[in-house]
Order: sequence, then C-alpha cells, then structure tokens
Amino acid sequence: MWRREKGTEVRTAAALPARAEAAHVITAGLHVPAVPTEWSPHAHLLHELVWVRGGTLTSRVADRVFTVCEGHGLWLPAGVVHAGRATAGARFHDAFFDPARTPFAGERPQAIAMTPLLESLLTHLSRTDLDAAARARAEAVVFDVLSPSHRQFALPLPGDARIDVIAETLLDDPADGRSLEDWAGCLGISERTVTRAFRQTTGLSFAQWRQLLRVHRALTLLSEGCDVLTVSETLGYAQPSTFIAAFRRVMGTTPGAFFDAADRTPATDPVGPDDPAVPNDSRSDAA
Repeated sequence: MWRREKGTEVRTAAALPARAEAAHVITAGLHVPAVPTEWSPHAHLLHELVWVRGGTLTSRVADRVFTVCEGHGLWLPAGVVHAGRATAGARFHDAFFDPARTPFAGERPQAIAMTPLLESLLTHLSRTDLDAAARARAEAVVFDVLSPSHRQFALPLPGDARIDVIAETLLDDPADGRSLEDWAGCLGISERTVTRAFRQTTGLSFAQWRQLLRVHRALTLLSEGCDVLTVSETLGYAQPSTFIAAFRRVMGTTPGAFFDAADRTPATDPVGPDDPAVPNDSRSDAA
C-alpha cells in the first residue's frame, strides 16, 4: 500500500472488542499503537467504523485507498475485506455495529463525518457501566447523527495490467518524478495508451492521479509532525510553494489551514472518482 516504515508492527487482523456482547448494537473501543501498525487484509462479521486522533489511518479496500484524517471516519460494512495502516501514536478508535440491528444504510465503504456529537456518543458507549436503557438511548442518537462525509477522499487504483506498475511504483515512492513520456518509454507503450488507461480505470489523467496520491501521502506525513518543507521534498516537489498549490487544488485549502481546522474540533477522550475536489486537468503537479 505504502512503503513500510522501519519498526512497523504487522498484525493479521484488527481484534474485535473483548467485551463485545450480543446484547449490544454498538461496541466501541480505543487503541494507541506505539509504533506504525499495519493490519493484513481481513474482514469482520460486524460493521466497523474507524477514526483517529493525532495521526492518520490508511485503508486499502478493493480498488481504492482511503486516507482517514481527523474529523473523518471510515465505514467498513460487514464482510468487506480491507487492510489498514495507522501512524505511530495515533489514537485509533473503532466501533462495531450489529448488522441485524443497524438502520444506517452504509452498504459500501465510505467516509463518515466524525462530528463532536458523534465522537462523544461513541466514547460514551465505550463505557462498561452503562445500563441497558442508557445504552439504548445513546445508540438511537448515534443512528440519528451518523452520516456520510461531504468529502469522500479515496484514491482509485487502476487495476489495469498496462499501467499497474506505474501505480504500484508511485504508491511505494510518490517522489518518483518520471513523466508520462518516460513511463510510456519504460513500458514500451504509447503515451496515448497510458493516458487512456488512467482515464478509463480511475477517471483521472496521469498527472491528476499522481497529484491526488501525493496529497494522500502528505496527509500522513503532516499528521506525523513533518513540516511543509520536509513533506514537499519527500514527495518530489521542487519547492514548498508548488506543494502547497497542489494541496490547495485537491483539498480546497492550504495544509496549515486544513490541520488548524482539525485541531479546533474537540477531541473526545474516553472516561474509564467520489470527491468533488478533483485536481484541475489543465494544471500540473510536476516537481
């Protein structure tokens, strides 16, 4: 999915909450991985909602890569195979939902708006001392406020043998600056073929797709505390201003403003091609 960091802990699956009980419609929990953590492809019998504080979560689901940052969560329906990666020190929250008693019509993976109210309710449900009536009231309100995010920030993967090597190489090293012409020459195919393959499989041009990929990676690096200069160099931009302009084209705001807005959303500590912001095809993210 991304180049694996040194010291990454690889787990076979995300464990279900130890106290999950048949009587609970929603069971919530919290984990704080001390090191970068990856979960191999797996699925659950329950619906899962995951969100993070103080880091990011990256999840690969079929032909899309989701980057989950503060203010957003990821809904994973029961039975959907997914893999994930959380940054070190991220407060990794999850909530599992009984499919038979979940009225939310989330039949596909999608970003969820993690409002302060929704986070507070799910944190409340992580308590072990709630009686049945209190739990039922909180669960009912969760379903009133649970809704998709206006920003479905997912990176589509080509799944086309002609260009998969380009996608996998850039996923491993987003700073790879080879041009469309360079890639066509390396693969022994025409530039037109590469362009058409990206359009047909992702809905984006090669330049748009690479720019979107770099912004996905930038979200993780910035959440880990890297400054804009370091991020721009890591992602292959010639100068920070070029990176900031590319970030603004995709996210609609600068990196600083984006994370300032996330910081202003209160955290709730426990007591005991979908996105409309697609890069403009007429502008390049060339480093």
